[in-house]
Amino acid sequence: MTEIIIATKNTGKVREFKALLEPLGYNVISLLDFTDSIDVEETGATFVENAILKAEAIANAYHKRTIADDSGLEIDYLNGEPGVYSARYAGLHKDDKDNLNKVLEKLSTVHNQQDRTARFVCALAISSPGEATKTVLGTCEGYIAEQPSGENGFGYDPIFIVKEKMKTMASLSSEEKNNISHRAMALKKLIELIK
Repeated sequence: MTEIIIATKNTGKVREFKALLEPLGYNVISLLDFTDSIDVEETGATFVENAILKAEAIANAYHKRTIADDSGLEIDYLNGEPGVYSARYAGLHKDDKDNLNKVLEKLSTVHNQQDRTARFVCALAISSPGEATKTVLGTCEGYIAEQPSGENGFGYDPIFIVKEKMKTMASLSSEEKNNISHRAMALKKLIELIK
């Protein structure tokens, strides 16, 4: 099995990557598997820039093929917020519930579904020492719900209604989510690149 590092400490993301990559013969490890893991500052202006920063830094630090993602939520009514600040929208403490509540508060006077359009975006970068870094982008279109619903997911999943399912991402089974999520869309493109 080929070992590949997922440049994250987010257990939800690790679970999703394992579900998608292990059946293809990859041994997926993450920054949770290193006692000396480094933190890479996300100074990019876009999801793609941040994914590249993380992938290259981790690949060079551990001399292994690395996949990094930067992903988040873009809400049209809020001019693309929270965007690259999705994980720290309500502050540097990166609290999912606080972030979610901040979105709901900002949209509290907006009740028309057509004004609550949004998308999840995932940029993936794959980097190996001495090779050019490659990137792909995946999206999942939907709407912001007026209140959270569902137990299966993390981050903004409980308030993101997937357009094609008309249920929140957190209401979908892991199998359903792994077929249509922004991360799944990006990963399918990435798998084509690395085959």
